[in-house]
Amino acid sequence: MTSAAYPPPPADMFGSMPGYEGTVVGGGGYLPPPAPSQPVEPPVPAQDPNQWIIPTLSEDVAREAFKSFAASNCCYSKAPANDGVITNMEPFNTFRYRLETFTESRSTEWAHKPHEGETPDFYTQTAPRPWEVPATAPSLFQNHTEEIRVPYTSSIKDCHVCHARGTLPCEECHGTGYKQCWVCNGSGKQMSDDCHRCNGSGKESCSVCDGRSTKECENCKGKRQLLTYIKLKVEWTNNVEDHVLEQSSGMKIDDLRSVSGKELFKNSQYMVYPLVGFPYPAISEASQRLVREHQSKYPQTSRILQQRQTVELIPITKVNYKWKGDSHVYYVYGNENQVSADNYPATCCCTIL
Repeated sequence: MTSAAYPPPPADMFGSMPGYEGTVVGGGGYLPPPAPSQPVEPPVPAQDPNQWIIPTLSEDVAREAFKSFAASNCCYSKAPANDGVITNMEPFNTFRYRLETFTESRSTEWAHKPHEGETPDFYTQTAPRPWEVPATAPSLFQNHTEEIRVPYTSSIKDCHVCHARGTLPCEECHGTGYKQCWVCNGSGKQMSDDCHRCNGSGKESCSVCDGRSTKECENCKGKRQLLTYIKLKVEWTNNVEDHVLEQSSGMKIDDLRSVSGKELFKNSQYMVYPLVGFPYPAISEASQRLVREHQSKYPQTSRILQQRQTVELIPITKVNYKWKGDSHVYYVYGNENQVSADNYPATCCCTIL
């Protein structure tokens, strides 16, 4: 669209369009969506006590996970993982509540492109309002952006940058078609002889414009005219927030974002209702808070298409081990058996060439 090196289009370049009065060049802001519906009845999590149990991690699995962790780090010696002796293992399984709110937002702006023979349709019919323009959403909970030319808003205008000439003076040679010879610095001489590069002229043809003194206007690509129209930007965004139940293992909560757990509960609706009757009140409270915040915040600028809430039980095992007489700790967590060992006892400095 408009290059940063070019002046912006004049305000009178674009017409007035019913339903788009606030649209400006460079973005007209997000448009309020239609009024949302109300959430459905609250889901009730299953009460089977067996689903809250994750099998205890075995020493063999914990040791193999530690070996894989050490092998994946080029600066880590494998000795602690291979020779360390496990002295104690303690589970700290924790719950993670996740709320996903899949939204669609729309914004408009006046835009232009080189005119390439398109037929203008300005005022041939009434232009659809922003939320009336058809747009196919991607799969649920997948981020995606689409730009659409709004029907019946396009017209043809002379290029405001080159004034419909299709060319501009070359900036490199200032429109002269030549530059100072870089070999003789414009003197035309090398020692006592004529410069072999410029044959004694002191100048050479501009390589940017091939000596023509002008170059194609990048704004209209040499077409001299522009097709102006209203561009609708549609953004589908999956807004995700997690709440992890506090646990006293000492492991960093942020590490848990990259792993999955045992899914205990999932509910997907147009608009979900906060969890009720969950055995751990902190999870119910997190659900109430996040659902309330999402359903209050996002409808201001977006349309909620779907919400999904899940509860996972994430396995965390704190492993104490000894190596060379000293005690150390690492954690094995998630279904993927990821390892966290912030104070690994045998590291070196690696230089990657």
